[in-house]
Amino acid sequence: MHFLILRLVFVCSQSSLESFSKIIGSQHGIVSGTRENSLYNAIWAAQALLRKGSAKTVDKRILLFTNDDDPFGSIKGAVKSDMTRMTLQRAKDAQDLGISIELLPLSHPDEVFNVSQFYADLIGLEGDDLVDFMPSAGKKLEDMKDQLRKRMFTKRIVKRLKFMIVNGISIELNSYALIRPTVPGAITWLDSVTNHPLKIERTFICVDTGALVEEPTKRFLPYKNQNIIFSMKQLSEIKRVSTGHLHLLGFKPLSCLRDYYNLKPSTFLYPSDEGTDSSMCMFIALHRSMIQLNRFAVAFSGSSSRPQLVALIAQEEVIQSGGQIEPPGMHMIYLPYSDDIRFVEERYSDTSGMVNIASDDQIKKAANLIKRIDLKDFSVCQISNPALQRHYAVLQALALEEDDIPEMKDESLPDEEGLARPGVVRALEEFKTSVYGDNYDEENEPGTEKPTEASKKRKANAEFATKECENYDWGDLADTGKLKDLTVVELKYYLTAHNLPVSGKKEAIISRILTHMAK
Repeated sequence: MHFLILRLVFVCSQSSLESFSKIIGSQHGIVSGTRENSLYNAIWAAQALLRKGSAKTVDKRILLFTNDDDPFGSIKGAVKSDMTRMTLQRAKDAQDLGISIELLPLSHPDEVFNVSQFYADLIGLEGDDLVDFMPSAGKKLEDMKDQLRKRMFTKRIVKRLKFMIVNGISIELNSYALIRPTVPGAITWLDSVTNHPLKIERTFICVDTGALVEEPTKRFLPYKNQNIIFSMKQLSEIKRVSTGHLHLLGFKPLSCLRDYYNLKPSTFLYPSDEGTDSSMCMFIALHRSMIQLNRFAVAFSGSSSRPQLVALIAQEEVIQSGGQIEPPGMHMIYLPYSDDIRFVEERYSDTSGMVNIASDDQIKKAANLIKRIDLKDFSVCQISNPALQRHYAVLQALALEEDDIPEMKDESLPDEEGLARPGVVRALEEFKTSVYGDNYDEENEPGTEKPTEASKKRKANAEFATKECENYDWGDLADTGKLKDLTVVELKYYLTAHNLPVSGKKEAIISRILTHMAK
């Protein structure tokens, strides 16, 4: 599904404002004494631009950024009523055409944006939606800001493969990576004077004469008192295990495929548009047969770096409410080598070779604990890479010549507040008791490593923070609103002493302290 988003921003440079006024007919604000309605003109222009395309395949939205909760505040009398009515009718006409209008309010430091003044009627807010709008809008703006540092990948083709069936019959396939690690961009070396990218060239110099070697380099291998010379092309041919194609070996029942065979993310295969009609027909026939017979294909992936067997599993198309949820195709799972499979019995067996089996009570307590800490509707896309966030924050500080590097929130850390819920703590204690008994002491566990210097330092810092925390009357500071007068270091004394997270800006830290104190 494609998304077409038109963003109207009323805060720009002077040249941008002139361009916006010239093309769309808008002005910075609505001037009193004139009949020029810039908001009406902007919605009209956006509606004209977004009328192209089918409403079934395109999500049409107008994102409206503004810090003026009453755009017609400078106009009085019947003129204001007339312009308000015309603007609301224009917005309703756009919504009737399938164009949604989303408001992103920008509040002033000393004044809260009043959405009930005008924009509640524009976007159709009432009841509970009107009460919950401002908190949700603030969260939406924060999410948009966080998305700026995330690198979003489109569905690009990773590799084109030729699936060899038998006797020269092949299918042209495109492979797509469903999940890939996000890494920082490649380093580009620049000239220190001109700041232009450097071009790296490599040349070979003869040791005897000092002259540049212009002929292609060759390698040799001593054999029976003589040197066997190889060219670089011959060496690459020798090292090549396969041509890089995908060769079909046979089929096996799906019951033979184990979950632990999937050691790394799979690759999705789909027929290429460059293939012939017969190639597409063969893929469809093979795909349907594998689904009907509950079979998966075993093939050889001829990679020169890591040749291995792969399993091709057919996936049916899933359609809900007229839209495609999952496309048809095949998942290519890279099967493990024999060395990749480890038997857990060999690691956890005792001296006699016996393995301790969990009792029914322990299994029940473990299942209860997992149920308590289960994350509902969890997706890996919700967690950003903290190291990558830090990397882009440093780049931003260098580019904007900022003195301070913004502090990044590590979303990969455990939810300490969630794990501190009474139900989770009770389930954890019951599981620990069922496994280790009532008199288990973790500190006296045999094999426990000695505390490191880092752990000693953390313990000393915690003791110091606890001692310093006693010097403040936190209840009085919270009631009188004087927490904001303390420094961040002083506020973190309270957090460290009560085992609370210390990350975040000063406002977030104060909010965390007030939440913990139930203020």
